[in-house]
Amino acid sequence: MVIVGNDVSESSAGLLSAISWLLGWIYFLCWAFSSYPQPILNFQRKSVTGLSLDYFAINILGHSCYTVSCLAFLYSKTVREQYRRRWGSGVGNPTVRFNDLAFTAHALFWSSFTITQFYWWGYIRLPSQRLSRGMKYLILGSLASIALVTGLVILFPSNDVGPSEPYAGGWEWLDVIYFIGHIKLLISIIKYYPQAHLNYVNKSTRGWSIHKCLMDFVGSILSLIQLSIDASLTPGGLGSVIGNPLKFWLGWISIGDEREYGTIGSVPSECGKK
Repeated sequence: MVIVGNDVSESSAGLLSAISWLLGWIYFLCWAFSSYPQPILNFQRKSVTGLSLDYFAINILGHSCYTVSCLAFLYSKTVREQYRRRWGSGVGNPTVRFNDLAFTAHALFWSSFTITQFYWWGYIRLPSQRLSRGMKYLILGSLASIALVTGLVILFPSNDVGPSEPYAGGWEWLDVIYFIGHIKLLISIIKYYPQAHLNYVNKSTRGWSIHKCLMDFVGSILSLIQLSIDASLTPGGLGSVIGNPLKFWLGWISIGDEREYGTIGSVPSECGKK
């Protein structure tokens, strides 16, 4: 059933819903295929030299957070009720889609797979390729912060009296999910720094597959278009985007990252060399 926004006619809703579905799976394919070039390149080179272990480690945490967020918005009755109460019944359901979950779960798997190439495949790896102290602190701090917010929800729960009542303040499980989402946003902002720094130190992008940047860039644009369409189909219209800040800002952050990093990595004399 399609819930139609204020500015969308019934006749257009079905078409927009179909376009949203198509864009969602095209963006999934773009972002999914962007995961393959790096492990393939590592296999061809039988080496992980030139890669930052920090990048892949923090990516695992980021996609773990995004996976939890998508699962909660898609399947948690409690979180979905709290979402509607927080933003008003006119907003409708969350604009998270199954293709969002499929993307981040797929990326989580391939990030985890790629990091195994540092340890268990016998590939060439330099002694300096290890998890930095700063990254260890960031990961532990993120996990501790999630535990703290979860504790606040348990100790100081919201004062609402039922799912049909307006939000009455206090901590809810929705806040935990939003907090986890903001950790993912933070990770998306900084995750390329370790690899960019390593490229700068080496004066080379050798070992890093730049082919993922184009696919990520296209996928980000399609993700934002899908979000806009989905929001227009809710009673809250485009204002419903505020209820899904994670997908909105991830799209824009990814566009910025891929434009900058794609430019850095496109030096003909270095890119793609073994």
